Amino acid sequence: MRRLSALLLVSLLPFAAVGQSAPGNDAQARQWLQAAPTDHGDTNVVPLWRSSRGQWLTLSTDHSEVDGGGPMAFHGLAADNVFSSGLHYQLAPGVQAHADVSASSWVNHPTRLLGSEVGATYNSGRYSVGLSVGTNEVPQRTALPRVLPGAAPGVDGLSDFDSSAQLNARGRVALDSKTGIDLGASVGRIRLLPGNLLGVDTLDQKALSFGVDRGPVTGTLVGRTMQPLAGSAGGTLGADQRWTSIDLGVTWRLPWQGALSIGAQNLWSSGNAVNTPVGPEPDQSRTPYVQYHQDL
Repeated sequence: MRRLSALLLVSLLPFAAVGQSAPGNDAQARQWLQAAPTDHGDTNVVPLWRSSRGQWLTLSTDHSEVDGGGPMAFHGLAADNVFSSGLHYQLAPGVQAHADVSASSWVNHPTRLLGSEVGATYNSGRYSVGLSVGTNEVPQRTALPRVLPGAAPGVDGLSDFDSSAQLNARGRVALDSKTGIDLGASVGRIRLLPGNLLGVDTLDQKALSFGVDRGPVTGTLVGRTMQPLAGSAGGTLGADQRWTSIDLGVTWRLPWQGALSIGAQNLWSSGNAVNTPVGPEPDQSRTPYVQYHQDL
């Protein structure tokens, strides 16, 4: 699955060219625009194809660091630049499949974090459920940058993060036209770089998320548990060692295409991190943050 991100990104290139040529036929373009969704907040959606039976294919792009994501998404300490793109295909009324890729980068650091996700969603209008498989990786196999003073470089407090793979389940209930409740769950594995401070290759991770949105305001509570993969504990870890943390964040999407996020990573945590020469691993220190993002 390490090559999934690159393969998906390459597969999107020919569809991008088709999407750019669609407006050449004004009548057909207007028909597609009316038939397929085009407004997803900060996301741009280009209709590519539509059948007489109501099936359609769209290409979406998003250049933003504010993302609701799933429970395995990396919240709080966002990158300076996040770009995502994906194909969305409606198979039948209410049934949609998607393939998305994303890249996160930092202005003063060459490291990138690549992500990909393939899944399907059923939407009945008021209720929706979805399943997906996702991956994340650092292709340079180097530690991620320190993005805030006192915050450890890496992902989820792990300075030696290499890659991860996870199975996600998501559900949403719309209470009215402006309010909804989101639930999510994930199980996955995190792979660490060779020679890491914990002395293990793989960690199991489980996560649950609960979110409420009202108009432009979204609040999300995410709980995570990590422990060494059964049979792989060694070095400074015991087989039963486990870490649990809870993150809380609130995002307000502003009328001028900006977004303000306030929250804290490791608002509550339990378990004993391993002391290393560069600090505890994983880092469970409470880290409040305030972020502002503006689309230009």
